[in-house]
Amino acid sequence: MTPPLLSPEDWAAITLTLELAGITTVLLLALCTPLAWWLAHTRSRWRGPVGAVVALPLVLPPTVIGFYLLVTMGPHGPIGQLTEALGLGRLPFTFPGLVIGSIVYSLPFAVQPLQRAFEAQGRRPLEVAATLGAGPLDRFFTVALPLARPGFVTAAILSFAHTVGEFGVVLMLGGNIPGVTRVVSVQIYDHVEAMEYAQAHWLAGGMVVFAFIILMLLHWLQPKGAR
Repeated sequence: MTPPLLSPEDWAAITLTLELAGITTVLLLALCTPLAWWLAHTRSRWRGPVGAVVALPLVLPPTVIGFYLLVTMGPHGPIGQLTEALGLGRLPFTFPGLVIGSIVYSLPFAVQPLQRAFEAQGRRPLEVAATLGAGPLDRFFTVALPLARPGFVTAAILSFAHTVGEFGVVLMLGGNIPGVTRVVSVQIYDHVEAMEYAQAHWLAGGMVVFAFIILMLLHWLQPKGAR
């Protein structure tokens, strides 16, 4: 009898990866919207340093990010001591810890598209809304957010795709626990280590197709003049 193309462990890794990417994307959009708004409009001297910190995951090796997250959330780190004092236990090698690591790792992929979308609006639409009696929150929710919709779509797609493809941060912070932290990238690594190249091909090929679809989707969503 021919074995199935994808084993139950493969499907479990795919399900866990999609769950992780979905939760991370939703949290990133919620957390990064005010940060991107601030970066787009502030004149503070902290704008440069904060922008640099946000962009760090673009240039740092994922293992470096994973290592420092592991230290920070470990039993001797500040976050680890805080979570233990609150009775939440330790975050490393757990799914919630993986979510936090994914948020940090994908941070620039959410902040930067939103920041560019807010900057592209200029101040004129908000000034017009203010002359019509709209308050700051009203201007933000009824003017700024609708105008920034393309930025939100781009941020969501990039954040989701980047989380699906992460490996180094996941392996450093989450390890390789089936059903808890073993995502698709780690499952491929396991297949290769076990010399199960056929199974690795199916998962890796699926990732290639997924990445191609994401890039084409981003291309189609761009305005015609920007293509």
